[in-house]
Amino acid sequence: KEPETLHWIDTFDPNSVLWDIGANVGLYTCYASKTKNCTVYAFEPSFFNLELLARNIFNNDLQNKVTVLPVALSNNNSTSKFSLSTTTRGGALSTFDQDYGHDGNPLESKFVYNTVGFTCDNILSSLNLKSPDYIKIDVDGIEHLILEGSRKTLESVKSILVEINDDFEEQANTTRIFLESCNFKLL
Repeated sequence: KEPETLHWIDTFDPNSVLWDIGANVGLYTCYASKTKNCTVYAFEPSFFNLELLARNIFNNDLQNKVTVLPVALSNNNSTSKFSLSTTTRGGALSTFDQDYGHDGNPLESKFVYNTVGFTCDNILSSLNLKSPDYIKIDVDGIEHLILEGSRKTLESVKSILVEINDDFEEQANTTRIFLESCNFKLL
């Protein structure tokens, strides 16, 4: 689906830790765990995707390598609405605590429910998770907000892949400035 993401995973050190934020049905979660023996924390708040994510982990015998965290991530700890543009299993284009989608335009919601959201820094400290060596963030519009709540978490990260829509200027500019302030080189 996204060959550049697979190529990025191919560069991982074996036995490393990946945080897959916006895991969807677990394509990259399973690939990293299978090919690089990664420990993966798969963050996915969509109830429509969680069953497929769990099945893919089970069918690939990765239940000892992957932990599913069915929560949203953002720039603060809160309870808020999770808005989905589709109820199709495996669907994307959802948002937490915002009313816009991947392009910065208003999201046409087809299904909404309240759920909890946390910062990466809060999740890392409160759940005693392993610090990530690598982070993938593909959440269709609030990547920059998740990064704002990740400053401490990013201290151990060797590489991060963030999906950005260049037409969504606020997201693109905020992400670039934030990552550069954390000493990441953008490619």
